Amino acid sequence: MKILKIILLSIFVIFTVQGCSGNDNKKDDISSETAAKLEETEFVTETESSDDLSDDNDSQTVDETSNSIEETSVTKEDTTDPDDILTKEETTQDLSNETNKGDEMQSELLYQGHASVRIVTKEGKVIYIDPFRGEGYDLPADLILMTHDHYDHTQDNLITSRNPDCSTIKWIEALQGGEHQSFDLGYVKVEAVEAGYNKNHDASNCVGFILTFSDGITVYFSGDTSTTPTMTDLADRKLDYAFICCDGVYNMDVTEASECAKVINAKHTIPYHMEPSSNEEGFDITAAESFDGPGKIILRPGEKLELE
Repeated sequence: MKILKIILLSIFVIFTVQGCSGNDNKKDDISSETAAKLEETEFVTETESSDDLSDDNDSQTVDETSNSIEETSVTKEDTTDPDDILTKEETTQDLSNETNKGDEMQSELLYQGHASVRIVTKEGKVIYIDPFRGEGYDLPADLILMTHDHYDHTQDNLITSRNPDCSTIKWIEALQGGEHQSFDLGYVKVEAVEAGYNKNHDASNCVGFILTFSDGITVYFSGDTSTTPTMTDLADRKLDYAFICCDGVYNMDVTEASECAKVINAKHTIPYHMEPSSNEEGFDITAAESFDGPGKIILRPGEKLELE
């Protein structure tokens, strides 16, 4: 009996061990299949990932190429059009500067000596005042002014040529009917004012002139005179320049002339007609330096002054 139980128990153990072994084999088979599937899955995943990365790289390459093209386009626009515009602006500015050069030109005054003055206006018109001394009479005249009939103010024969429309305004025209006249020539307005008031110069036969140029600059020429009653009125004109005679023989001396200059109160004051005309140069530096007036300027014969 015991032997039978032992036999049966052995058979049971054998079958149990074989069953377990079979299960293990099945498990191994299943594990192998699962591992294979996992490897396939990983391969597929890696392949897909690689493809995705390739697609992404391709997309990125396309995007970069597109951006490069756009940047090139932008660069072209930035380096071409603005330069063209700048060039046009610079050209316009250059042309504007060239155009404005004419506007910036000033009338130029040449002091010839004694009471003789030549002015070339910004329009190129030539004006001579009281021709007598010095050089510079070679430019064709557009206007000749004479303050009175003394020989040291009337030598218009020195002017070598005149333009066809040249005008001459003497004391006679300037005092028509005993009234001081004005003459508007476009490039300059000429106003006759009082002069004289001494034993050598009668106010009924002498004038001074105020010239107003097209740019508004005003210049007063006293002519031969002493103090006049209307000099106080000239202060209201706020003149830019005043030429004051001061020879002390035929007209007022430097002291009186300096007082008149202060009354007139022009921005700049220039002494002239400062000697009796015996000096060939028509200039006295001692008198010029003694003269005292607002914004005094000393001009020697042959020197030029821009009127501004």
